[in-house]
Amino acid sequence: MSGFVALAVIGALAFGAMVLLRLPRMLWSFAGAALFLGAAGYAWQARPALAAAPARPAADPVAVEPEAVMFRERLMGRFTADTAYLVASDAMLRAGDRRAAARVVLGGARAIPCSYILWTQLGSNLALLDGNQMSPAAKLAFGRAFQLAPEHPAPPYYAGLAYIRAGDLPAARRLWLRAVSLSPEGADYRRSIATRLLLLDRYMAAMEQGGLQSR
Repeated sequence: MSGFVALAVIGALAFGAMVLLRLPRMLWSFAGAALFLGAAGYAWQARPALAAAPARPAADPVAVEPEAVMFRERLMGRFTADTAYLVASDAMLRAGDRRAAARVVLGGARAIPCSYILWTQLGSNLALLDGNQMSPAAKLAFGRAFQLAPEHPAPPYYAGLAYIRAGDLPAARRLWLRAVSLSPEGADYRRSIATRLLLLDRYMAAMEQGGLQSR
């Protein structure tokens, strides 16, 4: 009811404004018609009894940091047919469309079925799509990447990252140990993975120590 009262007040104010501004009588009919159409539309579609609610974003963007993209390029290369799909996937993740990001990489894997890069990214995207869980579909995609590139550090590294997001730190640690062992000596990304592994070890040790102290 308060909405209709407000509508009546607006109409009265508009009428008073026309009187004060001394608009020509010819314009009154146009102003009255506009007010009438607005009131009719409000009466038809308005729902003033609904409780107010804060606006919610339609999308939930995924942060794709430039540093992460640069690390991926050092690890898996850039400017190839495979990585073109990754660029599209990044854009869709930033827009918050996880399903579209998974679909575009799946399309790439169908077009280039022997690409460990695309199967690795598909595993990551499917884990994101499934609520940061290592779902059976994500495991299947990572497993295919392991088969295609058993000696490359990228599949175990990104699978480990997915396990960290899922909260399974021991599984992530095992995979990152494998990623370090598969990385060539002197490679800058080997040092980066080793540093991440060290930080993970420290975090797990702190968690274990905190758990022991709380008992």
